Amino acid sequence: MRLTDYLDKGAMLGEERPCLTMLDKTLSYLQTQKLSYKIARVLQLLGVKPGSKVAILSANEPTAFACVFGISRAGAVWCPINPRSEANENSFVLNAFDCECLIFQSSFEVLVEKMLPDLPNMKTLICLDKKLSIATSLSEYMNTVSDEPILIKPIDDLAMIAGTGGTTGQPKGVMLTGRNIETMSALTLVGFPYEGRPAYLAMTPLTHAAGVLCFPIMLLGGRIVMTSKADLGEYLQLIEQFKITHSFLPPTLIYMLLQSPYLSKTDTSSLQCLWYGAAPISPARLEEAILRLGPIMGQFFGQTEAPMMISMMSPKDHFNEDGSIARHRLSSAGKPSPLVQVAAMDNDGKLLDIGEKGEIVVRGSLVMPGYYKNEKATAESSIFGWHHTGDIGYIDKEGYLYIVDRAKDMIITGGFNVYSVEVEQALMQHPGVLDCAVVGMPDEKWGERVVAVLQLNPDCKDHPDSFKQFVKELIGSVKAPKQIEVWSDLPKSKVGKVLKKEIRATLMAN
Repeated sequence: MRLTDYLDKGAMLGEERPCLTMLDKTLSYLQTQKLSYKIARVLQLLGVKPGSKVAILSANEPTAFACVFGISRAGAVWCPINPRSEANENSFVLNAFDCECLIFQSSFEVLVEKMLPDLPNMKTLICLDKKLSIATSLSEYMNTVSDEPILIKPIDDLAMIAGTGGTTGQPKGVMLTGRNIETMSALTLVGFPYEGRPAYLAMTPLTHAAGVLCFPIMLLGGRIVMTSKADLGEYLQLIEQFKITHSFLPPTLIYMLLQSPYLSKTDTSSLQCLWYGAAPISPARLEEAILRLGPIMGQFFGQTEAPMMISMMSPKDHFNEDGSIARHRLSSAGKPSPLVQVAAMDNDGKLLDIGEKGEIVVRGSLVMPGYYKNEKATAESSIFGWHHTGDIGYIDKEGYLYIVDRAKDMIITGGFNVYSVEVEQALMQHPGVLDCAVVGMPDEKWGERVVAVLQLNPDCKDHPDSFKQFVKELIGSVKAPKQIEVWSDLPKSKVGKVLKKEIRATLMAN
């Protein structure tokens, strides 16, 4: 399947039904199709050829997302650019991915101007919504081209190039094929509940998880409602207004949602599945979400290189057979997906037995073919014939996958291995902790000491030392933090992941 097939399938199920909605603007499936035909013709006129790399820099917006399908119809390759990234990172990505064309919103004009001197190979700039001196106006060209169907044959199955998070270095270009996206979409439809025609709410950037989740929704002819800012009051209002059935939030936003005074006043009964992922979740907060929102929580674990669905935990998997919450399972990442092989591997390439901890490795049609023009990184990530995730974990007797840490975040203190995620999950059981991060810091006595940085609820007045005792009573003195820091906020990436690298740098500087 090409990306256009998701839109066209939805149109076959009802071309006049709503496809893309934002604020007071809604495009039907037919309107979105016609828009994508025109965009493809404009790109063709401006010199975009099959295989060309075309980037989109935009906040969530219907026309911008329609450009994804226009790029595909032109036989080109979509390169999503994170609207929250700075000029130097965006310039690096555009150059590294050989982007020849950049489509952007006028609100990013200053950012694009700042990037231009560092983009010697950029041939075409297109502004989505305004005529600018530095760019061609999309609207001017749209009036000169036909909205009749067009589909140009691509040179291969490459659908998109997505940048890795870049939290440990420069982003790498993950090549995702039509087959990768098709596998991800099939797993999403198999693993989670869908009754009737879905309505999906995307609040986080469509450049990441929220965007690729649109494709399976389209296969069912569903509506995609988008918002451009992380406003939980508006988010809840949209759930009620559009009878939202599916949505995605990273754990940090779920914690904030549970604190929102609007939650108890909102009718969320239409929700069939609220996906969570992108970072470990606190089992205590997850149980609270289940109790307050109902049996709708659905987890996925994946990464850019194997998008979204390495493992899944459907809403029903959060419960025991007798209907009680499966508390013992809430810290898992679900079961490996049907079309994916998942195992734990040691450093010598040996697959480990049930319960043994090692690096989580994956193979199957979900996994990328490699990094764009980076043979070394591709070879390193696929040694022993499996894709290496960089996560440490194990599979239990029930077949559930548990991620205990990132390999680089494991702390060795006094000769013992301490997994930061386990300490974080213990801390998150404290009612006064809103969010936290645990890192290892150099220590003359212990080699490394366990340091916890806490973001507390506003009404929490507990002394920092009390959190050490709290963790000690839950998981023992070896894993209890030897140092507690309280910060007003934790540094996070554009997709809501806590940046431990920045936390370590700040602690070292102090």
